[in-house]
Amino acid sequence: MFIHKHPYKPFIQKDTTKLIVGTLPPPRFSTGNLLEKDVNFCYGSYYNSLWLFIDKIHNLNLRYDNSNEAIKERKAFLIKSKIGVCDIVESAERDKIDASDLGMKNIKLRDIMGYLKKFPSINTILFTGGNSKNGPEYFFRKHLKEYSLKLELVSNDVPRIHKFELPVIASKTKQSREMNRTVKTVSLTSGSGAANISISRIPLYKQLKAKNPNFNTFDFRVMQYQEFF
Repeated sequence: MFIHKHPYKPFIQKDTTKLIVGTLPPPRFSTGNLLEKDVNFCYGSYYNSLWLFIDKIHNLNLRYDNSNEAIKERKAFLIKSKIGVCDIVESAERDKIDASDLGMKNIKLRDIMGYLKKFPSINTILFTGGNSKNGPEYFFRKHLKEYSLKLELVSNDVPRIHKFELPVIASKTKQSREMNRTVKTVSLTSGSGAANISISRIPLYKQLKAKNPNFNTFDFRVMQYQEFF
């Protein structure tokens, strides 16, 4: 039995407006057995590709190695862009040591709602995956139920967009009044290779591929992500 613990604390600033929420990085980030192009930071797997998409969108010319400089580059971008990272899974058990979300069991979740309350500037959550079992949106829906809240559909197109109302208690002199804070969620297509099959079935991808045979799943993600990054 492998105890898969998240190796990174949430990365959130006081002025963070968008929060990236995934599940767990591959086990090698917890054991320290990084590959040559891995970066020892959130979404540091070169083969997950999230930073490749961001790099392409903003022409950042990022480093892809185990250096501290590579970490600093990514932190600088997140701070400048007011983007934070707080994966929803704190730890899980695995019978097989791999990065499969479905392989997780006895899962301990982080209190995302607690972070939303602590950092009131956050108005958007960017899920790195949809509502499939053990995906970030799947877990977040369960998390919301603990607070008697639920997601409301805004757009059913890919990426699917939802929202929810987060009650906020605001004090004014001796009186207190309850207000609602709207938080939007965006379920981005996962950066994993396994998601390429689902992308190939999306009508928009088929149309773009038909117009340009060189258009691929990487290009599709870049096109999708650039609206939110």
